[in-house]
Amino acid sequence: MNKIQIIFDKNKKSLKIKKQLINKIKSYQPKISSLAIVIGGDGFMLSTLKKNKNSKKHFYGINSGNYGFLMNKFSSKNIIKNLSRANLISISPLEMTVRNRNNQIKKSLAINEVSILRQSRQAASLSIKHGSKKIIKHLVSDGVLVSTPAGSTAYNLSVHGPILGLNSNKLSVAPISPFRPRRWKGKIVSDRSKIVIQNLNPLKRPISAVADNYEVRNAKSITVKTNKKIRFNLLYDRNKSLQKKIKVEQLRRETS
Repeated sequence: MNKIQIIFDKNKKSLKIKKQLINKIKSYQPKISSLAIVIGGDGFMLSTLKKNKNSKKHFYGINSGNYGFLMNKFSSKNIIKNLSRANLISISPLEMTVRNRNNQIKKSLAINEVSILRQSRQAASLSIKHGSKKIIKHLVSDGVLVSTPAGSTAYNLSVHGPILGLNSNKLSVAPISPFRPRRWKGKIVSDRSKIVIQNLNPLKRPISAVADNYEVRNAKSITVKTNKKIRFNLLYDRNKSLQKKIKVEQLRRETS
C-alpha cells in the first residue's frame, strides 16, 4: 500500500487546505510509492526539498503562499485527477562552497540561485571565472547572481538576467546594479561549469553569499557548481507544468 506524506507550513491557509485534502485523498492510492504533498509557498517548498535531498520522493506542491511559482493551485474538486495525471520534472540544485574571512568553509544547496551581495555601504569588488576562463576580470556592483533555469524567473529576472529553458543545461551569471563596467549584462554558461567568484577587497568591501535563503557573511571566495548527483522530482498539473510557467514568463517579458 503506497502512502502519501503531507508536509505543510503552519499558517491558517495551509491548515485549511490540509483538512480538505485529507478528506479527499482518504481512499486514493498513488501509483508511485513515495509521494509527498507539500502545502506552502515557494520558500517552504525550497526548504522542504533541501531537507529531503537524499530521498527518492516525488513532491507535489500546493500553493498557500503568494506567487507559488514552484507550486500547484489547489482544487478540492480536481485534486485526485490532478495527482493521477501530474507531469514529472527533475531538477538538480547548485552547490555553493564559501571560504570566509577566517578561512572557514561553509556549504549549502541552492535550487533557485546563489546571490553574492554587498554587505556594507561599499559596492562589491569581484572577479568571476568558470574553469580557467575569466567571465569578468573586475566587476564593481551591488553583487552578482548565479541562477538555475528553475530560478531564472525569480530574483534573476528582477535584475534583468535571461530566462533559461528548463532543459537548456545552462546557468545565468547576472550582475546586480553594475557600476563598472556599467553596461555589462552578464553571461550564460554551461551547467557543467565550476564558477569561482573572488572578493578582491574583503576588508574594505565585505560581501555575503546566499544559497536561496542560507547566508554566509564575510565571504572571501565562492565556488558554485551544479550537483548532478542530486535530483529533485517535482510534480505539476497537466496544463501547468514548470516549462509552461517559464515560457509564460518569457512571453510576458518579450511583450512588456
